[in-house]
Amino acid sequence: MAENNPAFERLEDQLAWYDTKSMENQKWYKRLKVAEIIAAAIIPFVAGFEGLGIITGILGVLIVVFIGIQSLNQYHDNWISYRSTAEKLKHEKYLWLSKAGPYKDAKNPEVTLAERVESLVSKEHAKWEATMEKTAKEQTK
Repeated sequence: MAENNPAFERLEDQLAWYDTKSMENQKWYKRLKVAEIIAAAIIPFVAGFEGLGIITGILGVLIVVFIGIQSLNQYHDNWISYRSTAEKLKHEKYLWLSKAGPYKDAKNPEVTLAERVESLVSKEHAKWEATMEKTAKEQTK
């Protein structure tokens, strides 16, 4: 049933993409946050030593850079949004495979699947586009 079904293939493709991108964004977000926390924790320690003011300054600059990268690339927001979409696609996959929900009595379940998958992907794309526009406006201020 799932073999040679363009709608199911699209579902699988998009599920894999959103799952992978969610994990990548989660890793980058956590890496930057951990680096930020470590740098911030070291500052008071280093500040207690005479002659290490340059290191304190460098750590402060690194914190600003880490926050800037996170803000620019929106790792946290993307992680959450992509995970949400992946879970919705996973839910759709299980409904489809179980012939449940909207597929139970559908005259043409393949069309229903295609429409529902494209609706989910389209919503995610619209959210991404809105976020990019908002980020661009904030950067021009």
